[in-house]
Amino acid sequence: MNISIGQKAPVFSLYNTDKKIINITDYTGKNVLLLFFPQAFTSVCTKELCSVRDDIARYSNAKAEVFGISVDSVFTLKKFKEDQHFNFTLLSDFNKQVSDMYGCLYKNWILDMQGVSKRAAFIIDKDGILQYAEVLEEAGGIPDFNAINEKLASLS
Repeated sequence: MNISIGQKAPVFSLYNTDKKIINITDYTGKNVLLLFFPQAFTSVCTKELCSVRDDIARYSNAKAEVFGISVDSVFTLKKFKEDQHFNFTLLSDFNKQVSDMYGCLYKNWILDMQGVSKRAAFIIDKDGILQYAEVLEEAGGIPDFNAINEKLASLS
């Protein structure tokens, strides 16, 4: 699916690491940062999410809710969150529907793995409108957090 800045963000519900359903529409009135990542416990994913963890005050000050999303199971994500002391919510897109809706799903990835989330960042504003979209084709890259932070600052 192709999504564009300025359009209504695709609506979804996913399980968090506590096995509770999180519906993105429950965050209307807040800015939302969605960070899709390929796989828990890999070096680049850990580095990226730890940098968000260490800078969480910036996102809180921007009144932004941060969600990390991967196709890992809720059980894997729970262990990843505990081990890394993440202070934001991780969501399991185990069925790959949300990654596909947001246009950030590898059909074929390394080692013949199919259906893995691409590294991507999306900002949804308080009204549910997509304000920022970055999908990386190379899993070794990191989203442009300077641009993300500037966009969030402009929305608060």
